[in-house]
Amino acid sequence: MGLSKTIWAAPSEIIRTQAPEHPVMVFAPTVLQATARRFIAGFPGMVTYAVKSNPDEMVIENLVAAGVQGFDVASPAEIDMIRRLAPGAALHYNNPVRARGEIAHAVAAGVKSWSVDSVSELDKLIEMVPPLGCEISVRFKLPVAGAAYNFGAKFGATAELAAVLLRRVAAAGFVPSLTFHPGTQCTDPMTWDAYLRAAAEICETAGVPAFRLNVGGGFPSHRQPGEAPALEAIFTLIDRVATEAFGSARPKLVCEPGRGLVGDAFALITQVKAVRDGVHVFLNDGVYGGLTELPIVGNIERIEVHTPEGKPRSGELVGRVVFGPTCDSVDRLPGDLPLPADLAEGDYVIFMGMGAYSSATNTRFNGFGQMTTVTALSLNG
Repeated sequence: MGLSKTIWAAPSEIIRTQAPEHPVMVFAPTVLQATARRFIAGFPGMVTYAVKSNPDEMVIENLVAAGVQGFDVASPAEIDMIRRLAPGAALHYNNPVRARGEIAHAVAAGVKSWSVDSVSELDKLIEMVPPLGCEISVRFKLPVAGAAYNFGAKFGATAELAAVLLRRVAAAGFVPSLTFHPGTQCTDPMTWDAYLRAAAEICETAGVPAFRLNVGGGFPSHRQPGEAPALEAIFTLIDRVATEAFGSARPKLVCEPGRGLVGDAFALITQVKAVRDGVHVFLNDGVYGGLTELPIVGNIERIEVHTPEGKPRSGELVGRVVFGPTCDSVDRLPGDLPLPADLAEGDYVIFMGMGAYSSATNTRFNGFGQMTTVTALSLNG
């Protein structure tokens, strides 16, 4: 994936002047920085970025320019990249399962914040991490609700185990904290309400006040037509419920958005390879490329269709079966995608809100997946 030095006005200009034959990821730095400032101004605590969602260096550099001072890292490679691009940034190593070599690497890099969700992994940290000034956040989970998919299926201790772990963290001389993840693309603010109140109960059960509470990511991006998600409503609820649940023992708050920060700063231009017998649509990108997570979290329906001349299609929307370019039958978007009835071969389908988990997971399977990244002033038009 290469970055063009040309700055375009909008995706339609790219289509009109370049007629791209391969998928193009369009990045709008102004959108990314505006979203970052929105989080910094609205969230009642520290804003960190989940690097895994889009680890492109230009993303990191723009977030730093916008004022983001902390990063959620999950591997030595991410640690090293952030240390190089943002030497003074705080690193939160919140992947709760690590090899001993990975722990040693992070200690050498000066990581001071860790997460854990099991007795065996806590044993490793107590053995290998110097406790002075180091924070260990116990990650817990609740039954999932209001999210696109369940992060608790892989990570997170039960509330009962979390209290045990929190007590051990404090006894070992580490700064005791808590963390959770409400689930990706979480549009129901009440999910945070439940987690915040559960966190307060865990602290009460353990008899240990949490120094910090990381409320995770899960903040939604704009994936469906209509109004954008009301992030400020989520921020306000978190602020209010944290005070209600903890009272004078309220911990410092942290969040680690990935998709919610970077998602709306990118759009993906794809081209229609064929409309088979007027029914099935084949694109030059699919689930082995930039659209890899759509079968997991659902279709992005905030899309635009343009003719090769860059003019919008405005026909009546019709549900279409959409396939990617590979010879694998798995390469299909879920359900039907609403596309204009006058869609034709050679048209361009622009998927908005594609900044997270798209370029980072793009493959070259079956010889496809040649993707370029360009910069635009706007993603509209």
